[in-house]
Amino acid sequence: MFGDLFEEDDSSVSHNQYGKGKKLKTKAVEPPPPREFTNLSGIRNQGGTCYLNSLLQTLHFTPEFREALFSLGPEELGSLEDKDKPDAKVRIIPLELQRLFAQLLLLDQEAASTADLTDSFGWTSNEEENSKPDVNLKDLQNEEEIDDPLMILKTILLQFLQLHSQTFLLSSDESTVRLLKNSTLQAEPDFQRNDQQIFKTLPSESPGFNGRTSCPHWFDINDSKVQPIKEKDIQQQFQGKESAYMLFYRKSQLQRPPEARGNPRYRVPRHLLSEMDAANIELQTKRAECDSTENNFELHLHLGPHYHFFNGALHPVGSQTESVWDLTFDKRKTLGDLRQSIFQLLEFWEGDMVLSVAKLLPAGLHVYQTLDGDSLTLSEIELADGEDIFVWNGVEVGGIQIPAGRDCEPLLLNVLHLATSSEGGKCQQLIEFPHVFPSNAEVGTVFTSLAIPGGVVLINNTESIGEKNWTTIPKVDLKKTFREQGLRNGSSILIRDSNHDNSLLAKQEKWITSMNEIDWLQVKNLCELESEEEQVRISATVNTVVFDIRIKAIQELKLMKELAENSCLRPIDRNGKLLCPVPDNYTLKEAGLKMGSSLGLCPGRAPTSSQLFLFFAVGSDVQPGTEMEIIVEETLSVRDCLKIMLEKSGLLGDAWHLRKMDWCYEAGEPLCDEDATLKELTICSGDTLLLIEGKLPPLGFLTVPIWWYQPQHPSGHWKSHQDRRNCTPSQGGIWRAISAQGAPGDVHAEVSLHYLGDIDISEDATLMELKSQAMTLPSFSEFVIPSPAFLRAWTVESKRPSRLLRADQQQLKEYKLGRRTEICLEPLQKEENLGPQDVLLRTQMRLPGERAYALPMNMVWDAARGWTAGSLRQRVADFYSLPVEKIEIAKYFPEKFEWLPISSWNQQITKRKKKKKQDNLQGAPYHLKDGDTIGVKNLLAEDDDDFSTVTDDIGKEKQKQLALGKRKSQEALRVQSSHVFSGAETPARPRGPEASLSIHVGSFR
Repeated sequence: MFGDLFEEDDSSVSHNQYGKGKKLKTKAVEPPPPREFTNLSGIRNQGGTCYLNSLLQTLHFTPEFREALFSLGPEELGSLEDKDKPDAKVRIIPLELQRLFAQLLLLDQEAASTADLTDSFGWTSNEEENSKPDVNLKDLQNEEEIDDPLMILKTILLQFLQLHSQTFLLSSDESTVRLLKNSTLQAEPDFQRNDQQIFKTLPSESPGFNGRTSCPHWFDINDSKVQPIKEKDIQQQFQGKESAYMLFYRKSQLQRPPEARGNPRYRVPRHLLSEMDAANIELQTKRAECDSTENNFELHLHLGPHYHFFNGALHPVGSQTESVWDLTFDKRKTLGDLRQSIFQLLEFWEGDMVLSVAKLLPAGLHVYQTLDGDSLTLSEIELADGEDIFVWNGVEVGGIQIPAGRDCEPLLLNVLHLATSSEGGKCQQLIEFPHVFPSNAEVGTVFTSLAIPGGVVLINNTESIGEKNWTTIPKVDLKKTFREQGLRNGSSILIRDSNHDNSLLAKQEKWITSMNEIDWLQVKNLCELESEEEQVRISATVNTVVFDIRIKAIQELKLMKELAENSCLRPIDRNGKLLCPVPDNYTLKEAGLKMGSSLGLCPGRAPTSSQLFLFFAVGSDVQPGTEMEIIVEETLSVRDCLKIMLEKSGLLGDAWHLRKMDWCYEAGEPLCDEDATLKELTICSGDTLLLIEGKLPPLGFLTVPIWWYQPQHPSGHWKSHQDRRNCTPSQGGIWRAISAQGAPGDVHAEVSLHYLGDIDISEDATLMELKSQAMTLPSFSEFVIPSPAFLRAWTVESKRPSRLLRADQQQLKEYKLGRRTEICLEPLQKEENLGPQDVLLRTQMRLPGERAYALPMNMVWDAARGWTAGSLRQRVADFYSLPVEKIEIAKYFPEKFEWLPISSWNQQITKRKKKKKQDNLQGAPYHLKDGDTIGVKNLLAEDDDDFSTVTDDIGKEKQKQLALGKRKSQEALRVQSSHVFSGAETPARPRGPEASLSIHVGSFR
């Protein structure tokens, strides 16, 4: 009769699964979450059962009622196993109530379900009276009362009141109850508002804490959620017009036997104890299986000995089942574990084993990068589910060396050419066949591959169904690669004689000619010569050659004919910047020019096909439009290019190097190999190179700036011979102190890094060797360190220690530091050996009554069992020897001057699919990593929610003032710009430089 009223808000699994012969009501889902840190269980709301949940929790937390219910055995109630027998007398409601109370006491789940109990309310077949005289249950009058669950509950409550007649007085109509006047007990109400219930657990009664030492505390039981609540908040919560509540009375003090204290198993029937123990084991097993399922993924192993290389790609020799093995593996394990597992699977394998990421392409299987770093987990090396892994020796397959990498990715192209007759001439038939070419091969190699003496090459990329646009490749561009020509899998190549017409192509329906609508380009005169017009519009199509446009523009602008030999067209972007000149032999489509674009007619010739047009600037702080320009041969070496740029810039000396500007307008990686040509380093026309001061180390070496980092500790064991906190640069400028404000507490307002010097070290050197070399720096003599093992190494980012470098025997190249990495060294009081799952955190205990913290202490947390809030809270509690329920912790974000409390196990439910997942502190919003500051608050001494300090208030106010000042300056600049351009033609809106995007990912240790 309830329809869909009782729809579980969480798990769809009935708790009948726990016990003999119990079955799932619906499809199996992931197991319910475990209890939270309160170790108390809530009750799930079925969609309107909030009052029922509150009543059940009240009865459950009344030991007299709960234990009286548990005292009823099979003689009084029967057994659920016999409920289907025709002659059995089974009291289902009390039995289900017993099971529910046992689950609330003993089952390790966040919330219990009342589905079985509410189902029993409608059971009428065998719900018969079976009271015995020693039980003193009130006899039900008729069958209608037996069918009514409210009558059954009333019967149980009346029995409880009659047993305590010296305390309670029941009215004659059994509708009201009150305390006797001579009763010495103090009535203590428990309030219940709609779907919330407030309970106070006492030291003598702690049914939900599984033997842990407990203390009196109020708990807010809101259906599934159970959380502590402060006594001062209770009155506020139950005030107002909408505060509906039920009033219950119970003894203010309980006289409980010693064996009942802290023992949730007290008086629970033996068969329920066995059922709950079995259910807990089943829950643990299912959670382990669910955790394994979430972290397992499938890999496709392609076995090298079962492959051969032909037509530019790898192909299996035999069947798919022999050449490809599917392996399910835990992505939390390391690459070394994966390699060892494959060794065990492939008993026939001999020699070295190399694992490489591969991909199935239309041409076949192609090998990309090789996996290295056996200590890294598969998640850290970003292996995806369903990844193809090629297992081989890393050199050859079947005696043939295998090209690997994206540059030589095979392309499957459709090749068309005229068939050759038996007499050696061309017959009137166009044939088409697929052929594979490396994407980094020159287009001209098509003649050699197909044994064709020569001809004209045309390419096309399908733009729409039924239409192909063919483009002739100029002879000079035959040296370009297939990728540079924009060819991809499925593109077509047509080879024909230079004197052949297009009639046959039209007959074979392989050639589709289409006339594009005539449009125009705008050409501006930038030759510093006077002309009648500043700009003209030139009619053109996408197939118009740039040379024709340039000559027509010179004629319409009525400029000197000499410019035909010494001018070029350069596109103008929306900010007015002149881009790279366009070669004369390009069509507009090849040049990527759109109709309506603006071009500048500039003096000077455009670069040839073998030349590069480059922008360059001095330093890394480059404003758009201030770069210098140069045209060089693409075969020029980096060293010679550097000399030309230094000469044109008027700079002297050889302590300079080149860096390529990246997409966010910042200095990228340096051009290390100065003997390499610009073409070999894939430098293209239009690229911007930066002249950066400082000579690069030899190839395979790193120049690493070393900083000294000494955080404040309770014991200042390591100190320099003199105080350097307020130091000034020495005569040689070797000491520099940088400070970044925002650390918590007044004594931690700054993070000080002292510059020691630079070291040149090989990428093959270990971290221990880097520490040893750093100790030889002259500035290091100020410190007394017994050995390199007493130093902790961090990378430096944003003037702060960032990534912890562990494993002293690991080579520097395995850390993937990069050429711009800086390292700071922190002194240790003893040697440490951090494991791959150990997390180093700075913990600070909040000072009671003050908005400040004690000095930080290093704490190592083993996160091998998961990066969960519960695990971290337990580690912090053990570190400070405090009960876990009596602490609160928060992570500090110094850049925002904010503290973010770290709550316990959290449940996330999506709208489309109900899914519970455990929080991972590595992800949002915490992004926990080595070196983070964790604030700790002792609730026994201070129970407010504030983690902030006075320094945080000052920092936030400064940030607010800076933001306000920046906003005002931008408004003033906008007003000034509007005055400057008033009355004149409004220019195009300037486009700011692209900003870099910071993405938080997992720890890549």
